[in-house]
Formats: sequence, C-alpha cells, structure tokens
Amino acid sequence: METRALVVVDFQNDFCPGGSLPVPEGDRIADILNGYMERFTEEGLPIFASRDWHPPKTSHFKEYGGIWPPHCVMGTRGAEFHPALRLPPSAIILTKGDRPDEDAYSVFQAHTDDGKGFKEVLEEMNIGHLHVGGLATDYCVRATVLDALREGLRVTLLLDAIKGVDVEEGDSVRAIEEMRQNGADTITMEQLSL
Repeated sequence: METRALVVVDFQNDFCPGGSLPVPEGDRIADILNGYMERFTEEGLPIFASRDWHPPKTSHFKEYGGIWPPHCVMGTRGAEFHPALRLPPSAIILTKGDRPDEDAYSVFQAHTDDGKGFKEVLEEMNIGHLHVGGLATDYCVRATVLDALREGLRVTLLLDAIKGVDVEEGDSVRAIEEMRQNGADTITMEQLSL
C-alpha cells in the first residue's frame, strides 16, 4: 500500500512578516501546520520540510537578473525555519535553490542533505500521496503540487495551511483553482483522515 506524507513548503523567516519577502499573514498558519505535523507523527507517517537556500549571488534575485529581492540566503536568519514551526526531529529537510543558476520553486527541484532528489526519496519510501501546505500558495506550493500531479502522485492541498503572495490580486485563488483542475484534492484539518 502506498504511503502518505506531509510536505511543509518553505515556512521560513524571510517569507513571514518581518522577513525580506513576506507573505501577508504567512506566520498565521504555523499552528495549523503544527497540528498537521502532530497528526502525521502520531500515525508514523513521513514529514518533509523544504527550504529555499539561495547563494548570495543568484539569477533568482533582481540584482542578477531575477524578479525577487534577496531572500533565504544560505546561513542567514532569514533562511531559517520560522520559530513557531515545531518540526519533529524525524522531519526530512529538503534544500532547493542552492545553485546560482536556478529559481527552484518546486520541491521536486530539492534534495536531501546526502544529495538525493525528492522524487528518488519518494520512490524509495513508496510514497504515493502528498499532503501539501506552506508558503506561498501561488509560487512554491503551486509548483510543487503541479509537479507532483505530473509525476502521477495523489495530492491533497491543505487549504487552511497555505498563504499566498498575490503579486497580482487573485493570484492565490487562481493557483488553487489550477491545482484543483489538474487533479489535486483539497481539505482542511477537520476533514483530515489518515
């Protein structure tokens, strides 16, 4: 039987209020994410936490041709997971965006500390169903969900555990609709059944 896993996308200081690229009210989903992590931990199911981990010079940043201000620079406080996030010791950390020539929105572009790609890890662990929450709805969450669906995985988007940037008004709503149209299920905590 295929295993389920929880993916917490980029819940880092720079993406929360006070950070260099804040998602409005991004920190408000911390308690809900913690609740999901508790449920998955109780069931003995894997938890992945992705992080942007950019070099100081990257084509992702405005200064070097990208569209974003510097954020989540490796080794800085901004790149650390937000202190309100209670990651269990068993959580598997996935790093993305650590090459100077990549944007890496999707967790499928991330790797573990020992260099294994996310897809490879999922296959090794026989994971076929991802529950996805985190930041930001209209960028890294969207890219991760769409990649997972392309890979033939089942995806459940955690509607109460995501927040969007909304560079253009309505971006998050459109992103959720796109994810649904491509096959993602959506739930909130009350509907979670493991």
